[in-house]
Amino acid sequence: MTDTRLPERVFPRASQDAASAQQAISTPQTEHPAYKLAFQDMDFLLREDLRPVRFQLELLKPELLLEEAKIASTFVMYGSARIPEPAKAQAMLDIASDDTARAIAERLVAKSRYYDVARELAQIASRVPRDQHGMRQFVVCSGGGPSIMEAANRGATDVGAESIGLNIVLPHEQAPNPYVTPSLSFQFHYFALRKMHFLLRARALAAFPGGFGTFDELFELLTLIQTGKIKPIPVLLFGREFWEKVVNFQALVDEGVVSQRDLGIFTYVETAEEAWDVVRAFYEEQAKKDG
Repeated sequence: MTDTRLPERVFPRASQDAASAQQAISTPQTEHPAYKLAFQDMDFLLREDLRPVRFQLELLKPELLLEEAKIASTFVMYGSARIPEPAKAQAMLDIASDDTARAIAERLVAKSRYYDVARELAQIASRVPRDQHGMRQFVVCSGGGPSIMEAANRGATDVGAESIGLNIVLPHEQAPNPYVTPSLSFQFHYFALRKMHFLLRARALAAFPGGFGTFDELFELLTLIQTGKIKPIPVLLFGREFWEKVVNFQALVDEGVVSQRDLGIFTYVETAEEAWDVVRAFYEEQAKKDG
């Protein structure tokens, strides 16, 4: 028996049965939707009753592909889809047609420097070598869209590294930015599953100025850390002036709805190097505690 080669499997693969099913003889029975293989029946998969299955699929697909890509950890970057790179921000200011548009464009010009900062931070994170097991660490991960998200993926591309884009289906037309690695570009239907994938491998997170989407993603992370649902990771808020203008964190403490120590969950930073120093110091301290 030692020289006998046993078959790897005895059941056909799903892909084989799927191909066979496409060649079925045409009869009233085989033409009816009920006869379709369940996993090939889109009408069936899109039924309201199948939402739990779609949740599971949307959780599983990126997880398997990221695991196969040997991605152990990510550096997640949140930020507005409306803050362009400096040259484009200046062009918006140049064509502003009234005082309101001009004032908004001026503020976007001021924030456009964060495009370059996000790009630089992505370059730094993307240079982290694989670990002793061949796993990739601090792989840049963004929402896959334009502006700050584009800058993050672009920074990884600058140094020849792959990066992740977690896109979301929206009513208006959109596409992943051109710097996302195609094999690591994922599209989501459910915001909840997308946010989960942002954080499953996150070992550092940078939040640049942004709107509702950035707030939604950031505050979910702050809540998870505050409540102990996940272990603390470095949370970097770029642009203290912006964040303190749009969110009065100290007022939450003064009103008694969060504690003073909760404000230690995040760190204000301005530059890529400053941010990376915070991340490095965080994990050096962790290593001391663990060792």
